[in-house]
Amino acid sequence: MSSMRSPCGALGVTLVLAALGPLLAREARHSHPVMWIGGSFQWPCASTKALVIKAGSYVPKNVIATRAQILGDEVFVALPRFKRGNPVTLAKLSLAYRGCQASLAPFPCWSLQEEGDCHALQSVVDLFLDAHGVLWVLDTGVVDSLEEPVRRCPPKVVAFSAKTGKLLRVLPLGELACPLSRLQQLVVDYARDGHCYVYVSDAAARAVLVWDVAAGRGFRVLLPPQLLLGCARKDVLALALVRKKCGNNYLYFTYLSGKRLFSVKAECLRRGSVEGRVVDHGSKPGRMVLVGTDGGSAIFFRYEGSSEVYRWDADTRFSKENFALVHRGNQCSLATHAMADRKAGSMRVLESNFPDFIQGTVGCGATQTLSVMQNC
Repeated sequence: MSSMRSPCGALGVTLVLAALGPLLAREARHSHPVMWIGGSFQWPCASTKALVIKAGSYVPKNVIATRAQILGDEVFVALPRFKRGNPVTLAKLSLAYRGCQASLAPFPCWSLQEEGDCHALQSVVDLFLDAHGVLWVLDTGVVDSLEEPVRRCPPKVVAFSAKTGKLLRVLPLGELACPLSRLQQLVVDYARDGHCYVYVSDAAARAVLVWDVAAGRGFRVLLPPQLLLGCARKDVLALALVRKKCGNNYLYFTYLSGKRLFSVKAECLRRGSVEGRVVDHGSKPGRMVLVGTDGGSAIFFRYEGSSEVYRWDADTRFSKENFALVHRGNQCSLATHAMADRKAGSMRVLESNFPDFIQGTVGCGATQTLSVMQNC
């Protein structure tokens, strides 16, 4: 009996592979971590790189990404100028990269990275991508903050189109801050009427700076003194903006060394006073580092010195039984930011050996990884 081959066999396999192609590509993108060491930049030309190195303005091991946001296949990263030798403080890279050393492109361009030019970016310490594709960045104006801090320019928040790089707005914060201010984190909020508000934490002043974008003005809101319970010093004042099931936005805040977690309805914050409106959610189980949100009601955090990341739904009671372990990093890396990857429908986490970077023991550079959360 002669064997018979179906004329549809090869075509069937081709059709199946064609149908699975986008799914397989999505899965590969979804699961693939992006890694790089130090600061590897896309230079305009070799001679420019050589001149910058000769001037001592480029020391790769002094560059580290601490915060990130994702739009499509692009990742925007904040590269604070902690130490001398960082030529770029805001950059982007591609999630589609498959090598072992992703390269960073200055965003939106090289000219806006010039240190000492107050029209440019001096030291970006945080960034926030809103639902309209606007990338908001917090520029403290202070460089070499881990060595001999130098204030190059007044602090500001700058808004760019994440798709085109077009400069949209500059919010001057100089009159809201004081010489001792330490501006650390940034979140952006939209009221029900569509008006945009920007909140910036000032750890030194125990305050949140509120900027009404439509009105073109800002003000300072002092947080309650209970926030300092247990604090040996005013270290890191973390912010997390969540949207609860009721549809209202709430700002959660705590000091790293503070004993308790607090929140306030964003509507009250926008009115300029939170007296009698702050909710105390109780004692924290340990020194919690808030690393991000999912844009909804989930807050992600880790404990100081620990690589494990937990998820807490702010619609539930603040207690350990409601903390879900969602990511285990390696022992040498700590998460500094968690962000939504909406194209993949997942959460990602930016990890690095940041403690080694601070101590100057990273060798040729800090190891930075953008990974998908394993159980989220």
